[in-house]
Amino acid sequence: MPNVTFQSPLLHKNVTVYAVAGDTSSILAVADAHKIPIPHDCRDGECGSCLIEVVTLSGKTMGSALTEKEKAQLKSLGKITADEIRLAEVDDIAPKYRLACQYVVRDQDILVKFTGEPGGA
Repeated sequence: MPNVTFQSPLLHKNVTVYAVAGDTSSILAVADAHKIPIPHDCRDGECGSCLIEVVTLSGKTMGSALTEKEKAQLKSLGKITADEIRLAEVDDIAPKYRLACQYVVRDQDILVKFTGEPGGA
């Protein structure tokens, strides 16, 4: 079971929760289940308000498939390059920024950083 640690100015301290690898729950769903206030408007990758920064804390860095909506939003926010998309799709190397509603927890411990401002990470 991977640990997901949330870090934000909105939290008094970092909050670490256990997530089930392969559960297909998004980071946003995990956050909601533990009352972590990641901002979001749509839950569908359309708005970009749930922008997060993901740092791998253990093991090999593993990507999580980027949806077309997520790629478009991250590009429009200036948070991903064409090279980072290629690395994610071809080499399974995760980009630094993701949308919490699209990122599925894998079998690795991660730190999820968010500002608390919609679209800010």
